[in-house]
Amino acid sequence: MLFRPQAQFRYTASLCFAQIYVMELVKKSVLVTSLLISQLVLSSAALATNGYFTHGLGVKNKSLAGAGTASPDEAIASANNPAAAVLLDTSLDVGLSIFSPRRSFDVSTSAAQGNGGAFTLDASVDSGRNFFPVPYLAWNWRRGDDNALALAIYGRGGMNTEYTSGSATFDPDGPGPAAIISAPGVFGGGEMGVNFSQLFMEASYARQAGSLAFGVSLVVAAQALEINGLSAFAPYTRIFAASGGTQAPTNLTNRDHDLAFGAGYKLGGIWTATETLRLALSYQSEIGMSEFGDYRDLFADAGGFDVPESIKAGVSWDSTSWLTLHVDVEQTNFSKIGSIGNSSTALFSCPTAGAGGTNVEACLGGSEGAGFGWDDMTTYKFGMTYSPGSLPGWVFRGGFSHGNQPVQSADVLLNIIAPAVVEKHFTLGATTNVGGRLLSMALMYAPTQTVNGINLFDPTQSVALKMRQYELEFSLAF
Repeated sequence: MLFRPQAQFRYTASLCFAQIYVMELVKKSVLVTSLLISQLVLSSAALATNGYFTHGLGVKNKSLAGAGTASPDEAIASANNPAAAVLLDTSLDVGLSIFSPRRSFDVSTSAAQGNGGAFTLDASVDSGRNFFPVPYLAWNWRRGDDNALALAIYGRGGMNTEYTSGSATFDPDGPGPAAIISAPGVFGGGEMGVNFSQLFMEASYARQAGSLAFGVSLVVAAQALEINGLSAFAPYTRIFAASGGTQAPTNLTNRDHDLAFGAGYKLGGIWTATETLRLALSYQSEIGMSEFGDYRDLFADAGGFDVPESIKAGVSWDSTSWLTLHVDVEQTNFSKIGSIGNSSTALFSCPTAGAGGTNVEACLGGSEGAGFGWDDMTTYKFGMTYSPGSLPGWVFRGGFSHGNQPVQSADVLLNIIAPAVVEKHFTLGATTNVGGRLLSMALMYAPTQTVNGINLFDPTQSVALKMRQYELEFSLAF
């Protein structure tokens, strides 16, 4: 059997997402305290449900599995649709989530065992660090009957993995005289993992004209990244290939935390079609982020990692005075971001991969560099709000969502770094009055999802990515 060349693959790799240490986003601003509170928690956050985005924003929205954007009911609703601000009273929401993702991968026995240019993973491994606290803050200011302002600070995306065990078997010099070796770490480069997080701050303005509410938001984003254990990918970088193998990459892996910042916009509208029927539509632009300079030899476009554009649509119908049904759909265009959407098989087009490739830009860090190979993701969300007359002051919610799988079987090897393969979410929640304040809670369970594929560098070995998730979130409205 022919194996894909791996002669240059000396010490192993791990392309990964990283965690967010978000510092003062707007220094000397009245928001600095809120931002620092968010930073302290997001610095150890891992958020990954629909791709690497959370399944909803706000406790009530999350308890509906992300549905209900046409029926805003909390201050942070402006982050789902900026038009929501003018439909809400003045309020302040403070929320805290305890998020628990469980990530692992299994590998089959290899017939190659590192021979013939194969790069073989030696063990199935579970990721560590399973609990992450994540806060959010949101304000809504109603200014008269027809306009409002809102501000929301929250984390929505991210991924964390920490693989402290595992090993890989490979030939460090290909057909050369060196013997096959087994090196510690998932990819043979020591402990491997990623911390990637995002913090968003949105300032929104909304107006109402008759039955139509519309709004616009300025979206400011901060991302933080740390990746370790990817030194084996050094020969597949653009800088190495362009230099004819004489210049090693210095910004590939183990570079500590790096920050990136950017801004975009969001537009939204909510139409009250009848007394019982509401429709919502919102669009968030792609957010161009500054490059991760400390990882410019890893990600496409010299460290580019922009935030993908997304669009949401929703319908809410009051079927009775005590029951409202919600249906939403969200489209996220991951494939337009090179570092996320480019296939990992692009590595074989790199001239130094030994596969006959001639495209320097297909190497890591190049304009067509290998990524995680994610498809665009469409998520369908269904929710129900129930206000029983027998329990005045209580509101109960439930929901279910299903998204198409963004991770392709051909790309499972590199997605070990960040196995965001969950497709389904089941949610429950409730709101009640406590001491004159509205206390809300939400529970989420995402059952185990598995994506199977072949080891990119050892076709005799299969790889299975696995992930399940739990989340408990509370909020208090003032």
